[in-house]
Amino acid sequence: MSIPRVRPPFDADERTALMGWYDMQRAIVRYKCEGLSDADAHRAVLPSSPLMTVAGLVSHLRWTEHCWFEVLFLGGAADSPPFDQSEEDLDFKVAGRPLSELLDEYEQACARSNEIIAAHSLDDTGRHPDFTSARANLRWMIIHMIEETARHLGHLDTIREILDGETGYY
Repeated sequence: MSIPRVRPPFDADERTALMGWYDMQRAIVRYKCEGLSDADAHRAVLPSSPLMTVAGLVSHLRWTEHCWFEVLFLGGAADSPPFDQSEEDLDFKVAGRPLSELLDEYEQACARSNEIIAAHSLDDTGRHPDFTSARANLRWMIIHMIEETARHLGHLDTIREILDGETGYY
């Protein structure tokens, strides 16, 4: 399932605008990975940030989808990255995992998040009792995830340009 890179209509209602921009950012994640080898996807190009790789970022984005919508919003179990604190930054550690597999998992997480979002009011709040962030309403969580995804797209832009000179917004 590939999410199309299409902006929402100028006259969109709130939900359509939020989800349109959110899905646009998600689609650009896959676009930034097109044609990249697994070796390059796992190559660290920033000496002070060895986990900041294309593969690591895709993995992290997969886990943030799960974290915000399945754990914080629905109240699911917090027993996987990034909640698993057995190793710091475990969600970025993906040595040996093919980029195509990470992208498929990311798209599955996005689809699951979209199901959750579609089934709830933007005014509904999260349910997890152990995390302060769960008190946010769904609207706030979506806006946060647009910001989170777009911020990491900036990282992907930089890493991709350093790796092979590839640039472009969409």
